[in-house]
Amino acid sequence: MTVQALSETIPSRIAALDAFGPIGVRMQFAAGEEIYAQEEEADLIYQVIEGWVRTSRLLSDGRRQIGDFYYPDELFGMEAGDEHRFSAEALSDCTILVAKRSAVRHCGGDRERLEKLIWAATTHELARTQEHLFMLGRKSACEKVASFLMLAAERVRGDLTTLVMSRQDMADYLGLTIETVSRMLSQLQSGGIVEFVGCRSFRVIQPSGLARLVTA
Repeated sequence: MTVQALSETIPSRIAALDAFGPIGVRMQFAAGEEIYAQEEEADLIYQVIEGWVRTSRLLSDGRRQIGDFYYPDELFGMEAGDEHRFSAEALSDCTILVAKRSAVRHCGGDRERLEKLIWAATTHELARTQEHLFMLGRKSACEKVASFLMLAAERVRGDLTTLVMSRQDMADYLGLTIETVSRMLSQLQSGGIVEFVGCRSFRVIQPSGLARLVTA
């Protein structure tokens, strides 16, 4: 069943299937599969249960802007209007909790908790968006890549952080070329700031050094 079809069949009251999303149903998406399209009706909210999600927007000249990346437990798809401004795709095989926005109003005693949860997710996303805009407009290439790595490490909160997104995804998110991203990653590793394990996983070796680059 597609997400679009799901929006027509989910009742206003949905049995609790997940402690973090009691008004949702689980859906599986393969890596690369579209979760929702740009300009599609925004009548659903989403929570990542397993996997990673990318939002992006195509510009009129064919260029792509990455909106954000979403990690397990994070909510996405909240919109101020009636349509999605970005499309969302699965970066890996994903399990996504999907619920109708209107269902929140019919959750009885759970309504207040869910509204607070959605509000917290929305304000957190706004803060990330503001940081993203500042990063695009005011930071150097090295500072942009350092900021990206620090934010990724903070969201994973483990010794080893895996970058599921491609270098091209990173470049489109940071407003850089893929060559510049690769060069900055190599520079950070050769400087002893981070250490890469394979092509996609890294650990922060000098947290203070990375923080200085981020706040420079």
